[in-house]
Amino acid sequence: MQPWALVSPASRGIGLELARRLLQTTKVPIVATARKDLDQTRENVLRGLDDVDEGRLQVLKVDVLDEQSIADAASTTSSTFPKKTSYLHLALAIPGILYPEKSPSQIDYDNALRTFQTNTLGPMMLLKHFSPFLPRKATTLSELENLPSHAVWANMSARVGSITDNGLGGWYSYRASKAAVNQVTKTFDNHLKTSAGENAMAISLHPGTVKTDFSREFWGNVKEEKLFSPEFSAEKLLEVVRSRQVGDRGKFFDWKGEEVPP
Repeated sequence: MQPWALVSPASRGIGLELARRLLQTTKVPIVATARKDLDQTRENVLRGLDDVDEGRLQVLKVDVLDEQSIADAASTTSSTFPKKTSYLHLALAIPGILYPEKSPSQIDYDNALRTFQTNTLGPMMLLKHFSPFLPRKATTLSELENLPSHAVWANMSARVGSITDNGLGGWYSYRASKAAVNQVTKTFDNHLKTSAGENAMAISLHPGTVKTDFSREFWGNVKEEKLFSPEFSAEKLLEVVRSRQVGDRGKFFDWKGEEVPP
């Protein structure tokens, strides 16, 4: 059986660096996605990776606001990685946008709707169309270098999605959408218990505050030692994924591997 990995999206920021690091540290083929500029995304992922087999990288068009694009990408993937001879070993679902409402009066309906469509429905649609590639109970998994012994579906969440940890308020739509992501993760993991047993699990991840365009507006509010490069964040997140055990399934972890309360 041929294992492979999914990074969606991988056009910039954390996703780009996750795809690059997987190419550098593992031997599995990578399916990366981008909403546009597929050739540029491919070039960015491969830049400087002279020792990497470029044939391991496939870049497909996916817009998480367009379910048909996700279905089409999954259909294309099934031709490259037939379910009878291959399986999805690692999926990193990381779409996200942020409109930082500081008070209820700043909540905009259209922005809030787009937040949920991207941050919550995005991962849901990805798992709808790509989770069938995950192993089943009867699948014999391969032993892989620098990857977990079982398949992992990881949804990108955020610490502000923790209801328990919410001591500041604000960011209504973003907090709510990420809390919903954690519920999606738990619910999906319950499904995997039945379909895959211990061969596959789902977790949520908090990457910390990463120095990307996504968080640019908030760099000044974060201590320098708590503001991470995308490269550092990708390295730490993959360490967390690799070190998860079956007892960690359905839970939410930060970049240090510490559990974040729901």
